Amino acid sequence: MSKPRLSFWQIWNMSFGFLGIQFGFALQNANVSRIFETLGAKIDAIPILWIAAPITGLIVQPIIGHMSDNTWGRLGRRRPYFLSGAVLASLALIIIPNSFVLWMAAGMLWIMDASINISMEPFRAFVGDMLPSEQRTVGFSMQSFFIGIGAVVASALPYIMTNWFGVSNTAAEGVIPQSVKLSFYIGGVVFFLAVLWTVASTKEYNPEELKKFSEENKAELSNAQNEENFIPSKKFYSRGLAWAITGVVLFLTFYFFIYMDYGLGVFFLGITAFGVLQIIVAFLTLQKKTFNGFVIVMNDLFKMPKTMVQLSYVQFFSWFALFAMWIYTTPAVTHHIYHASDTSSALYNEGADWVGVLMSVYNGFAAVTAFLLVYLAKKTSRKGVHAISLIIGGISLASFYVIQNPHLLLISELGIGLAWASILAMPYAILTGSLPANKMGVYMGIFNFFIVIPQITAAAILGFFVKHLFGDEAIYALLLGGVSFIVAALLVLRVDDVDEK
Repeated sequence: MSKPRLSFWQIWNMSFGFLGIQFGFALQNANVSRIFETLGAKIDAIPILWIAAPITGLIVQPIIGHMSDNTWGRLGRRRPYFLSGAVLASLALIIIPNSFVLWMAAGMLWIMDASINISMEPFRAFVGDMLPSEQRTVGFSMQSFFIGIGAVVASALPYIMTNWFGVSNTAAEGVIPQSVKLSFYIGGVVFFLAVLWTVASTKEYNPEELKKFSEENKAELSNAQNEENFIPSKKFYSRGLAWAITGVVLFLTFYFFIYMDYGLGVFFLGITAFGVLQIIVAFLTLQKKTFNGFVIVMNDLFKMPKTMVQLSYVQFFSWFALFAMWIYTTPAVTHHIYHASDTSSALYNEGADWVGVLMSVYNGFAAVTAFLLVYLAKKTSRKGVHAISLIIGGISLASFYVIQNPHLLLISELGIGLAWASILAMPYAILTGSLPANKMGVYMGIFNFFIVIPQITAAAILGFFVKHLFGDEAIYALLLGGVSFIVAALLVLRVDDVDEK
């Protein structure tokens, strides 16, 4: 017995919550660097202020995934996490634009990103739970559609507030403009209501129903056999020691002989911490304390399916490019194209508002092309569609360097939107076919590592590059992002798509 096909409106309802999730992300991506600069952050310090958010995701995602795999209650398996994350994220969206000092804004970004993660990753696993394999590309593309629609409105909200409703987009030095504040308030409400719609309109399969599906029974049997064979403690110890020593040596080398800042420090200490965690797992395994969430997740990490390993490289370079774009588009456009650096000036805020429009355009185009990509993937292959989309996205992001008319950037955003639509759908559609059903949540959480690690890497090195190699010119970070997209496209071609076979 296999899972029944769901109707268009059932897939619509189960994906609708992503409208709210992307409202939060889009407001964050388009405006947080602006908030940081307004509160006094220097351009080379912006990446480190973002770094707490992806680190939080690195920790939260697999924990939430593991917990949701093993949850069943009145609200179901994944829905309790949708709802609790929505409540926390909505409150954070209301608070962050009222930050009056830089450390408060950075702290609220941390809380907001953690809350969004609590909602988001169970949504990814939800598609694997509810849809048969032949509908998963449609399911992730539906999520892409709502991500695009939500981001269109959310990214443009400050511009809309100012140009349609006359709300001021300037304020005294160190004060967040009223147009930004109102946009975040609206985002908080939309986030909660959209997730509530999915919670109320979609019923999950209970554990007994899932056991009836033959595909899940096979996956559970395979995975149960894997769980009986934990990785030996010696392997964890030797690998952990190697990681820890590497991190310490890099930290000391850069600190005493090259250059050290907060971003690089966090990066090298993160390498060390990963080694220490493996050593702890080695100790717990040696003590036969293997049946706890921490040890199981670490074993799952090192026993990823082959397709997931291959996709991890694609994700790394794709999301490095995206993170470079998100944190540097505002300074790149305002400085390189508008030639404005005074954050309290009308010209700077005009450029910052235009960045919101640009991000709205690429998200809108992603929504429009989401289902076109499904059609093209059926006619050709998911790998081919994804590779071509990433190449077009890379060329488009790099074009910011040569374009001087801000309105022409709208054309570049169409190419970025195509890449974005593919990134949100194709890797997940390829991935779910290779995962055991009873591990869908934890592996979706682990897959998030390869979104978060490139973000941490970007936050660690881009500040150094911009300050010491690029002469404080943020536009070169976008050029680097364009190259990273193209590298990701080449790596897609070596991925083994199990479902298509």
